Amino acid sequence: MSETMRMPRNASPTLASLIDARLSRRQALLGGAATSLAALFGPQLLTRPALAATGADSTLTFTELARVYDDTHHVAEGYDAQVLLRWGDPIVAGAPAFDPVKQTPDAQAKQFGTNNDFIGYVPLPAGSGASDHGLLCVNSEYPDPFLMFPGITEDDQATISTKDQVDVAMQASGHNIVEIERRDGAWRVVADSPYNRRITVTTEMAIAGPAAGHTLMQTSADPTGRTVLGTIYNCCGGITPWGTILTCEEGASDTFGGDPAKTPDPALLERYGYDGSDYYGRARFYDRFVLDREPNESNRFDWVVEIDPYDPEARPVKRTALGRMSHEGANTVLNKDGRVVVYMGDDDYFEYLYRFVSKGTVDMADRAKNRDLLDEGTLSVARLDADGTLTWLPLIHGEGPLTAANGFADQGEVLIKARLAADALGATPMDRPEDFEPSPVTGRIYAVLTKNGKRTAEQVDGANSRAGNDYGQIVELIPPGEGRDADHAADTYRWDMFLLAGDPADPAHGAMYNEAVSQNGWFACPDNLAFDPQGRLWIATDGANDFGIADGIYGADTDGPGRALPKLLFACPTAAEATGPCFTPDGTTLFVSVQHPAEDSTYDAPSTRWPDFDDTMPPRPAVVAITRKGGGVIGS
Repeated sequence: MSETMRMPRNASPTLASLIDARLSRRQALLGGAATSLAALFGPQLLTRPALAATGADSTLTFTELARVYDDTHHVAEGYDAQVLLRWGDPIVAGAPAFDPVKQTPDAQAKQFGTNNDFIGYVPLPAGSGASDHGLLCVNSEYPDPFLMFPGITEDDQATISTKDQVDVAMQASGHNIVEIERRDGAWRVVADSPYNRRITVTTEMAIAGPAAGHTLMQTSADPTGRTVLGTIYNCCGGITPWGTILTCEEGASDTFGGDPAKTPDPALLERYGYDGSDYYGRARFYDRFVLDREPNESNRFDWVVEIDPYDPEARPVKRTALGRMSHEGANTVLNKDGRVVVYMGDDDYFEYLYRFVSKGTVDMADRAKNRDLLDEGTLSVARLDADGTLTWLPLIHGEGPLTAANGFADQGEVLIKARLAADALGATPMDRPEDFEPSPVTGRIYAVLTKNGKRTAEQVDGANSRAGNDYGQIVELIPPGEGRDADHAADTYRWDMFLLAGDPADPAHGAMYNEAVSQNGWFACPDNLAFDPQGRLWIATDGANDFGIADGIYGADTDGPGRALPKLLFACPTAAEATGPCFTPDGTTLFVSVQHPAEDSTYDAPSTRWPDFDDTMPPRPAVVAITRKGGGVIGS
């Protein structure tokens, strides 16, 4: 992932200082009595001392996995973890078997991509709610050439890769749609299914919404600014109420070369992290990836792309109304008034939380009528105040500082320069916003801030704030109302801290969980989230390896005595990240992506050969299907 170092660009208070003010106010009000705090803020806002007073009876009754970190994956007692899809597995009709020493771009375009991330499960047939037959929609975020080909290291991959290797790596990222079914308790891929397809950086797709056709979107290959080849750095995503996939482009800067100083707007490129690094060698062979030859090509990436998994002939569409940023996720809520709301995080240091509210309403009886629903609505960015108030600031051309005089000629330019517009509005800089996930039970929203070690002591205040935050946290956003009556279109929410990650046994970490958390249950660097049908939160981590523990999957209640009490269910192999947790509608299968196993090594000397453990095979990112032995709901 691109982790461009940036400092806050406005006078907004940092999140850490807000946490300090918020929790200090709570402690002053607590006065040693949990009941006083609960009466003032509600039971969902109890701090750790108050939680201790209630006890810690988690609704997650599985036997927690003991902490382990080695060359393979592990799952809690009573569970199975089936490797379902691996990098290189044939998925499109006519695809050859995977041969790591004879890879070709054409073969990879028909095989499962690498470094799988987001997973979306949609049932077959559409709208059926089936939990044993469906389409698995999986992002392939980026390639690791040093794990894909012999003789390459991470440092030299951009210069010694051949054009064929560059093309293979290009085809290995993007998105995968695969039909799967469960038979006799095990999942299998439906070979040669007409639904199965790959979407890559060479797939033609439409540009829609306010930025479509904009002069800043026009190139020599597409003077209309309405058609683009491909999608890049597909990280997290979401599923719309009408069953389409939202795949998120999380920063395309590493894929471009050239000299930013020779372009018309170097400052815009710098704000989006484009430095001409050409990390994957593409600019050596393709002018479209050279910034000073095609200066607008970069503006055509870093969007949310909508894909209809049920229609293999449908072109993917970049929905520009959702703004241009390093999108980590795009999770949706069907609001009580029928509008769709999309929550998004901008995954970089000191970036922001966003929300899009559609102008039109969803028609659940006719999914075709929702085809262009995400092209018109209001994109807003969040400001979090110390009194626990969250205010959504609309990014609307002509309002406040978003005027032509300040560099925003029209609404299209506001969206293309969404980061600059958010700067101008005074949004709150956050600690690398990643996934958002709405609770299906309470209506509250959970936003992951994975870490921010770049924050200095001068940027924070108070004992409860964390300079050099290497551990991350999860913030709870609370719209007015409860459950289905929650108003996700409201201008003002409340916010609170769900947990502060890190090791609670080390005071220097400043961690905050339920006090009953075990030595196996604490974690670092939360990344992706998922809710099961019972409303329990499942947390995937990315970066725990830095602390000598495996990345994995943890479950936790968000309410009651077990609130913020994580329990470890699944642990990844060496150097791998757990991503994209996704449940079947009945909660009996949890799909998880195991991304970049052995990323601390090379093809020639891998630290693990997971999942094949075959000397002729390199390590292969894969999707794992977790089920209970004998069947049943995950976590119970």
